Amino acid sequence: MPHLIIEHSENLDIPVSQLVKAVHQSAEATQLFDPASIKTRAIGYSEYQLGGERKGFIHVQAHIISGRTLAQKQLLSDALLSALRLLIPDQQINLSVHPYDLDPEIYRKN
Repeated sequence: MPHLIIEHSENLDIPVSQLVKAVHQSAEATQLFDPASIKTRAIGYSEYQLGGERKGFIHVQAHIISGRTLAQKQLLSDALLSALRLLIPDQQINLSVHPYDLDPEIYRKN
C-alpha cells in the first residue's frame, strides 16, 4: 500500500514516466509507507471536458488502508500536490489529489 493512480489528460508537456516517478518518490518521501509497498500507475485520457479556462488535468487517487490519521492523510495530500506543482508549474492544468481509505476487512490481494 498505497496504490497511487494518476489520471491525466494526454496533452501534458512532460513524459508520463517523469510524472509517475515524481508521484511515487513524493509518496515515499513522506515515510508513511514501506517503499516496497508503493504502487504507482498512470491512465491517460484523450477525451475529457473541463469547466473554465483550464486546458488539462492531473488527478492522483491515493488508495490507502484505513487507519491513518487526518494529519497523515494531509501530509500525503500536500506532498503529492507539491510534487505535481513542481513538475507542472503551468496554471492551465488542473491539479488535484484525494486519498481514499480502503477497508482492510474487505480489501483483498494475492
